[in-house]
Amino acid sequence: MQIAILLFEEFTALDAIGPFQTLGPLPGAETVFVAEQAGPVRDDSGNLSVVAQKSLDEVTSPDIVVVPGGPHVPVDNKAIQEWLRQVDASTTWTTSVCTGSLLLGAAGLLKGRRATSHWLYMDQCAAYGAETTGERVVFDGKYVTAAGVSSGIDMGLALAGKIAGDDHAQIVQLMTEYDPQPPYDAGSPDKAPAHLVELMRSMMRPDSAASQDPVSS
Repeated sequence: MQIAILLFEEFTALDAIGPFQTLGPLPGAETVFVAEQAGPVRDDSGNLSVVAQKSLDEVTSPDIVVVPGGPHVPVDNKAIQEWLRQVDASTTWTTSVCTGSLLLGAAGLLKGRRATSHWLYMDQCAAYGAETTGERVVFDGKYVTAAGVSSGIDMGLALAGKIAGDDHAQIVQLMTEYDPQPPYDAGSPDKAPAHLVELMRSMMRPDSAASQDPVSS
């Protein structure tokens, strides 16, 4: 079973690494990071690089595709769009985390499908024909989309359970000690203080996302 995790410049690291940690232990799994060109690919902080072992041309029939997001996902990248369409024809599972759903949408893979994305980008996801929902992880046939960043861990565990069974997924959860007890209850726009939600909306607009740091500005 080959798991292909797509990389592109300014991807969000946890979007890719969360599924890497939770899907990687699947029995018989071979996980490969893939990008337009093999080599190091910088995340959205510019301080971390993950090495893509293979180029898009070298990965033609993965069983699982994971598409991470980022503040500036390359929705106009024709090479990525074409690769996603080609490999999707034979994947068992096609998945995304956060704004990675916009790349699936741009490739025409979410039309008429239930899907989710980062809460700031729901409208953009819907513009590609998806039926958006605020659920944390959404299954629609073989398509699995996860909400913002950290939800990629949940997506990986949920998918691991479907593939290898509940015991396997729970062993992975136990091994990673994934037992969230956050110090704040502000992890969604429905729970966070209203003034912080508006601050995020104003500083993280989809047309200029990550152009400002709402903490330091």
